[in-house]
Amino acid sequence: MAAPRQAYVDAFDLGAEESDAHFASGGVAPGRTANPRAADPYGSVTDWDTGSFETGEPSLPETEEQADGKARKGWAFTGIAAAAVTTVLAVVVAGQVASGQHDAGARTQAAEDGGGRATQDSASRGDDRPTQSGAPNVAAAPLTYDQQMARTYPLGAKLKASGKFDAVPGVAEAPGKGRKYTYRVDIEKGLGLDGELFAEAVQKTLNDQRSWAHGGARTFERIHSGKPDFVITLASPGTTAEWCAKSGLDTTEDNVSCDSASTERVMINAYRWAQGSTTYGDKIHAYRQMLINHEVGHRLGFGHVTCDKDGELAPVMQQQTKFLDHDGIHCLANPWAYPGS
Repeated sequence: MAAPRQAYVDAFDLGAEESDAHFASGGVAPGRTANPRAADPYGSVTDWDTGSFETGEPSLPETEEQADGKARKGWAFTGIAAAAVTTVLAVVVAGQVASGQHDAGARTQAAEDGGGRATQDSASRGDDRPTQSGAPNVAAAPLTYDQQMARTYPLGAKLKASGKFDAVPGVAEAPGKGRKYTYRVDIEKGLGLDGELFAEAVQKTLNDQRSWAHGGARTFERIHSGKPDFVITLASPGTTAEWCAKSGLDTTEDNVSCDSASTERVMINAYRWAQGSTTYGDKIHAYRQMLINHEVGHRLGFGHVTCDKDGELAPVMQQQTKFLDHDGIHCLANPWAYPGS
């Protein structure tokens, strides 16, 4: 390989003094006018020539010594310019690398967060996006009648509520053609139970062909105003006891319901309605049907009876809340007056 030209060596072999003086003066040779473009570090390197700048005066002939000095200084300027450009490029590249690392980090974080956008993007949290559980924010479907009737509800065995009643709004026409009985449904204020569910259960139960409507003998109609044949009332244990006592009945010993015959009210003990009984276990729907049929049966004139043989269905007028077994006979739970229908 050929040795480097002396001019290259001389260009990069400037003395410390000359180099310092050059940078201190802004890179302008003594006796020359500053090039306005020299202040721009991003200017084209090809614009930085070693000839005279445009001053409007013709260039003078140069001596050999002047030419040689000028050449050496030109190479110095070229070297310095190259170094400056290299520095600028290094800064730009470093900035791009740093930016690229930042962008890559943001993309990585976004990927880890499960989306194509950075987590700082508020648009990634729109209302139509899934919830944190991953499932859409959809309201649960309301329970059906059968589902509600299969549930127990919290209510204390010794509760005494307000003693005041509200009639459940709405009416339900008698569906049959037999002897029509009208009734109103009342619920005690402050009870915390669903009066509409209770009213629906009464209408469906009484007009079932297994109930007192059997064979078209009777039909039952719920009214909201006017004079009914009876008022079927859902009340706390304490209030139930008060109304049953008006007809000489004690419901406190077993916390039961009653037909308060000397009044207009058929009393359904809300504790039993909400919690059921041990005789029916978890068959709370059937137990509620038995409660309605048993107490309305008293209003219709039927008294207490029991099953006669072991393994028979208990009559609906048996006190099934209290017992299923008697005198060595085991009776089966039954909510209907005419269960075989």
